[in-house]
Amino acid sequence: ARDGWDVTVITSGVEPSKNAEYDGAVRIIRVKGEEKPSGILAYLWILIKLTLVALRQPPSDLVVTMTDPPLMILAGHLIKRFKKSRHIHWCHDIYPDLLPVLGTRPPAFLMKLAETMNRAALIAADKVIVIGRCMAKTLINKGVDANRISFIANWPDMELMNATPQEQISTITQEQSFFGHAKAERSFRILYAGTLGAAHPVDTILKAAEVLHETMPIVEFIFVGEGPQYEMMAQERARRHLDNIRLLPYQPIGHLKTIIESGDMHLITMHTEAEGLLVPSKIYAALAVHRPCIFIGPSQCEVAKIIKQAKAGIITPQEDVQSLVEHIQSYVQDPDLWYAAHHGAVAASKIYTPKQSIQAWIKKAKAVCEGNGTS
Repeated sequence: ARDGWDVTVITSGVEPSKNAEYDGAVRIIRVKGEEKPSGILAYLWILIKLTLVALRQPPSDLVVTMTDPPLMILAGHLIKRFKKSRHIHWCHDIYPDLLPVLGTRPPAFLMKLAETMNRAALIAADKVIVIGRCMAKTLINKGVDANRISFIANWPDMELMNATPQEQISTITQEQSFFGHAKAERSFRILYAGTLGAAHPVDTILKAAEVLHETMPIVEFIFVGEGPQYEMMAQERARRHLDNIRLLPYQPIGHLKTIIESGDMHLITMHTEAEGLLVPSKIYAALAVHRPCIFIGPSQCEVAKIIKQAKAGIITPQEDVQSLVEHIQSYVQDPDLWYAAHHGAVAASKIYTPKQSIQAWIKKAKAVCEGNGTS
């Protein structure tokens, strides 16, 4: 919009727009939709409404589709055909492949139909932008032309790039690293901030917390956010009497930087079967505040590659509780190990920045509009 483009965003909301809203020069149209859609039919209904509203808009040079609701790419495919627009699909998740990982198993014929339609739309798109190199490999295996796929890393929330707000939150105080204090003064905090859903298994974390509760009680696991697994975590915490686990609700955006900085290490977990289908964005928040990471998941996915290349933490497979416990103990006991990973995170934070990714995005968008979809 700053470059003079007319930009319209079509999205959903509990309160639909009677008239278009504006965020600066960006026009926003909201269709009515549940805040947390329950089930495939609810998502399908939102998808249909978004598509119909988009088709009623004047012709555009470029349409960009995302992946929530699932199969939004089909809307972009229709608009491309009927409105003669260029189409970029911004792929954060690969559907319908991800549905079984999330615990949703539609009838086989529906899965096959969705997969066939999704593949056709991917192949027809002028550009597919993925947020992980592992996702690019998955799409190439589906028959998408590698020249039409571009990798642009996601970026941390803009709030993390600003100065820490003066207001402090009562649940987690802003402090320096654990190693800047006498060990008796505070816990070694392992932080998970964000949605805790089916793609983010927690059984290995619970078992590790159970071991460390007895062997290293100074370690504290803090979960801040929401998601279907938070209730399960609360139940397991009570059942196992794990007072080294703290669960906090979603916090206002103004507190984000304070919360993210409060962890000594950041915890990221991903289902093994989700490799190549999604990329947890928590990695970028951790790097933005220069914190080492603990990743529990597949060793060849995007998050694992970032941590390995930056030497910014540890990677351990799901179900390997002993490895997770030993890694955590090593970082608590060896300040040099923590500081080495901290320096790796500092270096990586200069690579994965909003400015770099957004500039890359605008460059690709302009190239597609000029007919250079393979650039």
